[in-house]
Formats: sequence, structure tokens, C-alpha cells
Amino acid sequence: MTALRPERESGAGYGESFTDYPGYGVGGEQGTPYGQQPYGVPGTLGDGRYDGALQDPYGGASDDTAYLPPVDEETVALRIPDPPDPPDPPERSAREDPTGAPGGRAARRKAAKRRQGRRGSPRGAGEPEGAVRAPEGASGAPLSRVEARRRARARRVSPAVVASRAIGEVFITTGVLMLLFVTYQLWWTNVRAQAQAGKELSDLQSDWANGKRNPGVFEPGQGFALLHIPKLDVVVPIAEGINSKKVLDRGMVGHYAEGALKTAMPDAESGNFGLAGHRNTHGEPFRYINRLEPGDPIVVETQDTYFVYKMASILPVTSPSNISVLEPVPKGSGFTEPGRYITLTTCTPEFTSKYRMIVWGKMDEERPRSKGKPDALVR
Repeated sequence: MTALRPERESGAGYGESFTDYPGYGVGGEQGTPYGQQPYGVPGTLGDGRYDGALQDPYGGASDDTAYLPPVDEETVALRIPDPPDPPDPPERSAREDPTGAPGGRAARRKAAKRRQGRRGSPRGAGEPEGAVRAPEGASGAPLSRVEARRRARARRVSPAVVASRAIGEVFITTGVLMLLFVTYQLWWTNVRAQAQAGKELSDLQSDWANGKRNPGVFEPGQGFALLHIPKLDVVVPIAEGINSKKVLDRGMVGHYAEGALKTAMPDAESGNFGLAGHRNTHGEPFRYINRLEPGDPIVVETQDTYFVYKMASILPVTSPSNISVLEPVPKGSGFTEPGRYITLTTCTPEFTSKYRMIVWGKMDEERPRSKGKPDALVR
């Protein structure tokens, strides 16, 4: 072998001396100490570091198995530098990269899907926000008895829930019925009563024109006159009696003509002509009689005569049993002597029948129909 190597036999260690090393060293001496080499021996950097394998000066490669210093590849030859290590990724918040998986967004999505597909893996902080988990048992695995019973109990409706639903349905049904009833009372009864009163008025005027009805005694429920209240724009038939179904609920005004409540007719020489009517619902002909003022005309039209009264006084509230307001000289009216009076009675307050309101008038003019309408109806 031609390669030079450190001499181990002399007892000199590495870096102390070399033997048989031609052409190197100071003056070509052999065994010159390593530290005294001016430029360093081949394979060293002058500071004791090894710079490569020793080679045969004649070009032969060394295959000696003797100890050689380690090779430092940085100084052997030029080479392509290794690519720089990628910079550490910036810290991501749990919302931006909850999985911590390497790669881009697509890689993170695939990793999330793989975790979702694992059986029994609960959703933790690593799952992306909005990820959908498969329900228990959805993978086809049979449920345990305990779990099956638990789910059956959860689906079962408790008696309290059934009772609350039934009560709610009762309340809703009751509310709907009450709404329908109020609509019937406040709207439909007026529509029907006004239609019936209008038909009675038309029939009465037609009979008068044809001479079919003559003044006299009238049957209960039979129309015999018309009441005009010009200020309130009221024209309504007057029927005999105060029966609700036959008279008042049909939109007409009833004449007190029975028993202790019997009052005089308009053509009587002296007396009190008493009338009753609804203030609310069923046509409500007396709805606004509280707006009448002293001197306002109240006209009763019969087949052959107009009876014109002037409003005199009003009693806003009284008991329903106060029948003294219907006496020939009504109490509380301000009248002190017999005369020809008219009394209008209705319920108060509105939409109740707890009390009565009374309006009185006194005869001002009696005018035959042959002379035409009175001034109160012409204006």
C-alpha cells in the first residue's frame, strides 16, 4: 500500500508525529511533530482538524483499514447547498386551525372528515366549528338495552304535557267562540234587526197608502207608528208591547201597553206615551238619546197625524224597577201637572242592562197628515 498513515508503532498519537510522509513537513523531515507543520499536513487545516482522506502521492487510492480522521464534507468539494428549512408556521388560533394538521385547508378538512368517521370518537376541541356528528346508533351498531329504554322514555309524552296541551286547546276554542259571539252580538244582530225594522217600516207605509190600517187597538208586536228623532237621524217603527223577541230584538221601539206599565197613546187628551228601545245591539235605535238637548224635536207619525214633542229633561241613571217615570205625570221629569208627554227608556251604561236612562218630552204640535210634514221633518 502506498498511502501514508500515522505511525502507531512509535507510540506517537494523532497530531503528534507522522512517519514516511514524503514531500510534506519542514525540510522534508520525517516524524516532525504535527503542531510544527507550517501549512499543515495534507488532510489537516493547520489547527489540528482533519481535512479529508490521505491519498497516495502517485495517484493510487488507499484501501488501508488503518484509522483515519473523520471526513468533513464542507471542504472536500463544491456542492449544491441543501434547501433551507421551512420557517416555523405562525401560531394559529383554535378557530383558524383547530386540528393543528399540517398542510393547507384541504388537508385539514380531510383530517377532520377522517376523525368524524372514527367510531366512538367524541367531538372535542380539535373538531372544526360546525362539524356534524353522526347520532348514536347511526352507524348500524345495535343499541344496548339501557340506551334503548332511555330513548323510549324520552319519546314518551308525559301526562303533564298531555294535560297542558288539552288545557291550551280548551282555551283556544273558548277564545274563538267568544270572539264569534261578540261579533254576532255587536255586528250581526244590528244587521239583521235593521233589515227587519226596514221591512216593517216599508210595509207600514205601504198599508197606510193603501188604507189597510186604521187607527185603533193594535195587537202585540204589530207596528202602528213611526218614531222620528231628526237630530240623531233615527226613523224606526213603533210596535205594540215591549216583548224582546217580537219587538225589541227586531230593531223596533216598543210601546208600554200591558199591565202596570200601560201608558197612553199619542192621540190621548192627557197622558204619558212610554217607549222602550235597545241602546246597543239589535238595531240600537236609542244608542245616542243621551245627546238630546231641551227643545230638540221628537216626532211620532201615525196613519193620519204627526205628533211633535220637544225634549224637556233627562234622567241619566235610575233603577230598572223605577216605574214611576212612566206615570201620567212622571216623577223626576220636572212636570208638575197633567199633560201630553212622551218618555223614552233604554239601558245604561252601554253594553249593560244594570240601570236605565230616561228622556222626557212634552207635546208641542199635533199636525194632520193632510197638511203636510211638520217643520221638524222638513229641515
